Amino acid sequence: MDFKQKLQQAATSKDFDALLQLVPYAQFIGMECERYGDEMVFRLPAKEENIGNPMLPALHGGVMAGFMEMSAIIQLMVMMQTPRVPKIVDFSIDYLRAGLLRDTFCECIITRQGRRVANVNISIWQSSRKQPIATARAHFLLE
Repeated sequence: MDFKQKLQQAATSKDFDALLQLVPYAQFIGMECERYGDEMVFRLPAKEENIGNPMLPALHGGVMAGFMEMSAIIQLMVMMQTPRVPKIVDFSIDYLRAGLLRDTFCECIITRQGRRVANVNISIWQSSRKQPIATARAHFLLE
């Protein structure tokens, strides 16, 4: 089964485990995904290896940014039903709170999708969606 078939199978069955197993970084940080209707929610389980500040302990900023970027890429690929990986043009992140050693969730909202470029707003939270720990805006080149 090739990547495009796995992508289609994941979109129809709403089981993204096999798809995420194909992405080494997603596998490394332990990323998971659930789909509720049209909404996709990504989950980063609490994992000691993702800690950047052991004194708090808090998630590493790079792990948070990578989780957000990877979530946006996967969501774009699933929504567009394409095996082509969107290329990142611009990524701007605002760290709002420390990401504690808890499960972290991510929501991506595609604000604009043209033929060549897509804009995505990304938000991650831990205890409440109303209290994000980081937000980001990303622009992707679609080919």
